[in-house]
Amino acid sequence: MPHFLAPQYLWLLLGVAAMVAAYVLQQLRRKRYVARFSNVELLSSVAPKRPGWRRHLTFALLLLSLSVLTLGVAQPSAAVRVPREQATVVLAVDVSLSMEATDVLPSRISAAKSAAKSFGKIIPSRINLGLVSFAHDASVVVTPTLDRKEFGRGVDSLRLANYTAIGAAILGSLQAIKVFTQATTPHGSKAPAARIVLLSDGSNTVPPSVPSAIDAARKAHVEVSTIAFGTQNGTVESNGETIRVPADENTLRRIAADTGGSFHAAHSEQELRSVYKNIGSQIGYTTKRKDVSWRYLVVGLMFLFGAGATSMLWAGRLA
Repeated sequence: MPHFLAPQYLWLLLGVAAMVAAYVLQQLRRKRYVARFSNVELLSSVAPKRPGWRRHLTFALLLLSLSVLTLGVAQPSAAVRVPREQATVVLAVDVSLSMEATDVLPSRISAAKSAAKSFGKIIPSRINLGLVSFAHDASVVVTPTLDRKEFGRGVDSLRLANYTAIGAAILGSLQAIKVFTQATTPHGSKAPAARIVLLSDGSNTVPPSVPSAIDAARKAHVEVSTIAFGTQNGTVESNGETIRVPADENTLRRIAADTGGSFHAAHSEQELRSVYKNIGSQIGYTTKRKDVSWRYLVVGLMFLFGAGATSMLWAGRLA
């Protein structure tokens, strides 16, 4: 069902309906007039031949033209995807030692870095993009910026460390968004939309807790989309011992659900790139209504010209 920006003009369709009613009444009156003649052969000899069904086609084209033109005047609109003019996105990347696992070749961290750079290219250029790394705590590596080269250098600088602080990653990202927004948003203006994209291959092992981070994100009205990266069979070596390092999908799924974001699982670099592309499409674009009345006006004029052409061809006149 089309959406109209000026629906009040749709009342003009009543005029089209009135023309249909008048035309039908005219045809009925003509039939009654013809029925008065008892000598049909005489009538056919004195009455001019009419184009029959062709005159109905001309009128039908005229009605279609008026109907479509009326819809065009009412300014129909269509939903279109357009890049966001302003927004802030922070990518939080897990740099815990479990990211050394090689179940994703050449390693989880190498694949994550490569895909993160691709994410920077997917996000529309007018969106500010920041980078947070987290292990035993969270650190802002790149404050939100439009400079994708700076973002790429930040990704290259990521280094592994102990522990996995998912809660701190969310809180650190929220703080980065808050500081940046306060510094760049004019006083009295509405802050642009903000989102967090969090990639992790483990579970939260140090405070703050994940529930407290979720509450903070909800209060700030910031959605957190999460990515569980790696396979369930990933392992790392520590002090001669092989340790399994599966991603905690349940926790990451809960974070996304409770903050209004989306959850994704990726088991390879290719899948991770696909996830980033999907997320980039979700948060990098918005839906707006675009006036498409010109389409209706063009079609309406085509029907109008068609009505004129058939009238000239079959009746030798425009009316």
